[in-house]
Amino acid sequence: MGEAREVMDRLTDAVTTHADLKVIAELYAEDAVAFTPDEGELRGRDDIVEYWRGMTEAVPEATFQSLHSYEVGDTAIDEGIFSGRNTGPLELPNGETLPPTQKEIRIRGVDIATVRDGRIVDYRLYFDELDFLGQLGLLPPDEPF
Repeated sequence: MGEAREVMDRLTDAVTTHADLKVIAELYAEDAVAFTPDEGELRGRDDIVEYWRGMTEAVPEATFQSLHSYEVGDTAIDEGIFSGRNTGPLELPNGETLPPTQKEIRIRGVDIATVRDGRIVDYRLYFDELDFLGQLGLLPPDEPF
């Protein structure tokens, strides 16, 4: 196992099983860049940690089931299922905060982390945001045509 894989595994653990913002902060370079489907581009460790703070508070007992795990050079790639119950407030990109829905979520996604000198410098997260919001009951009901 190389450095990228080790760092990605530690990040996954710090976001889910043992949620820890301090560990998350230690894993990102100060000038790291991240791309997420819900917040877009995040620049710098502080903004990235704030993103993970929101997620770990919204789904504090989340788990991650790995489906595929790869490492190519300085980059680790994971595909898996993030799941848990929304028991904390959920911050929306527009600044609004929604109260907990108490609904279970199960979201399939992909993370890609490029690591240099033991820290993530480039991070990309992909998941279906509409699926996430739908599972939380936050989308209007389907209307028949």
